[in-house]
Amino acid sequence: MTENIRCPWGNSDPLYMNYHDKEWGVPVHDDRKLFEMLILEGAQAGLSWITILRKREAYRKAFNNFDAKKIACYDKRKVKQLLADKGIVRNKLKISAVIRNAQAFLAIQKEFGSFDAYIWQFVGGKPKQNSRAAMKNVPATAPESDAMSKGLKKRGFTFVGSTICYSFMQAVGMVNDHLVECFRWKEVG
Repeated sequence: MTENIRCPWGNSDPLYMNYHDKEWGVPVHDDRKLFEMLILEGAQAGLSWITILRKREAYRKAFNNFDAKKIACYDKRKVKQLLADKGIVRNKLKISAVIRNAQAFLAIQKEFGSFDAYIWQFVGGKPKQNSRAAMKNVPATAPESDAMSKGLKKRGFTFVGSTICYSFMQAVGMVNDHLVECFRWKEVG
């Protein structure tokens, strides 16, 4: 039996393998899941993705399973509690950003009917299919992530630079950046 060929980063850890094989690059249209991934990508800033994946369940618990309505109402006492939570990245700026982003997220839902309707417009409503042969060909940003970053910042989001937005786009299947030799490239394409 032959083993599936995956993107090189997807082989380094069982948690990465599972994430690569089942989630990364699969188009997401559920608002709560989109919010979760945007928050986790922002939490990753300056860290490795494996660090955030290992803390993912703690994030879900700490942030009410990414219920934006609840998070938008967090007060100073809740922030203090989160800063003491060893299961998450205890960075005051990142924690404050989650609350601010939840408020901005809710405003987008109100204006557009869903966050999904707003965020997917940056790729014209359908995944962008790339055909990359090597990891060195995968960019850190793209014109779409530049536009997304600018749009989100204009609406009050923080920790949404173009690199974070591009990682988010890859994670939620807005772009297919699985390498062409990877078994997932065709599956999510």
